[in-house]
Amino acid sequence: MGKIREKIRDIMRKMGDKEYFVGGAGLFAAAVLLQVLARNVTGMATWYAHHVYPLLVRVIGGFFGFFSFSVVEKVLYLLVWGGGLYVWRFWREPRRVLARVFFWAGMMFFSYTCNCGVNYYAVPFSEYADLEVGTHSKEELKELCKFLTKRVNETALEERYVDNRWAWREESVRAMGRAGKKFPVLGGFYPKPKEVRMSSILSVQQLCGIYSPFTIEANYNKYMPSYNIPHTMCHELSHLKGFMREDEANFIGYLACVESERQAFRYSGFLTGWVYAGNALAEVDLESYLELRGQLCKQAKEDLRKNNAFWNKYEGKVAEVANQMNDVYLKANDQSDGVQSYGRMVDLMLEYYQNVK
Repeated sequence: MGKIREKIRDIMRKMGDKEYFVGGAGLFAAAVLLQVLARNVTGMATWYAHHVYPLLVRVIGGFFGFFSFSVVEKVLYLLVWGGGLYVWRFWREPRRVLARVFFWAGMMFFSYTCNCGVNYYAVPFSEYADLEVGTHSKEELKELCKFLTKRVNETALEERYVDNRWAWREESVRAMGRAGKKFPVLGGFYPKPKEVRMSSILSVQQLCGIYSPFTIEANYNKYMPSYNIPHTMCHELSHLKGFMREDEANFIGYLACVESERQAFRYSGFLTGWVYAGNALAEVDLESYLELRGQLCKQAKEDLRKNNAFWNKYEGKVAEVANQMNDVYLKANDQSDGVQSYGRMVDLMLEYYQNVK
């Protein structure tokens, strides 16, 4: 490993400004070509997501999976520190600095495209699950909420993440593996998800978790109320199967959790599903929503209170800007509803419930 690192450093030392510009341009061009093919060639993105991307998960995700900490988090801090130091040292040579920034930007865009960007245009999970999302009546939504209320009350328990961090990480992988037996497209290798050490960075952006396309790591916010964490772990792991849509990742996380052998995971899945379906019900039938909310057990009500209090602390300009940036990002990747696309989670749950009840 040390020899390989030294060889890479030696090659980069010999590269001049022109080589960095040319290399960066080549990486940008390759990434743009992949993006164009994914958006315009029928079936290309789906083939890539299920033949090329799994190899990248196995190699890149598997390598970084050996580390118990979030590698991308550490690298981000090093890049900020090292980049600032580099600019301070060579600020009198703007061409040199610009050439290297351009090269690394090209490398990051190419890595993002290979490990994430192409997958946005693959066939959605709903097709593999044979779920034809359509319109559902208010009564069907209310029926789903009644079902979820019952399951929440049956599975509710107080179990803290801080006391179960390693067991929960392992269970998230097992839960996704069990989901893979029911839906083969979810089967295969999963590295364990990782907590972000400085999770306050995610909290101020109102993020439960984040997928790193550069290291193929599933990261989650360890400071959230505990009931949120199992579902978030499975949500982020679903991205490692090429399903990038946030609404579908939410649904896959729900499926994995509710079939888990661990009660804390089932509770997380059902309560998360209840929140999404309950919010939808509140918009069309507030009276029924308030009635069902009143039927929730004491533990569930307390968890929801803590959850609201936690996220309310971080409301502000930073969260607003982060939400706007996320909206732009989703629309740029062909999720035309932007952040509103998260609402499709309820449609998927409704369709799935109608099929299995």
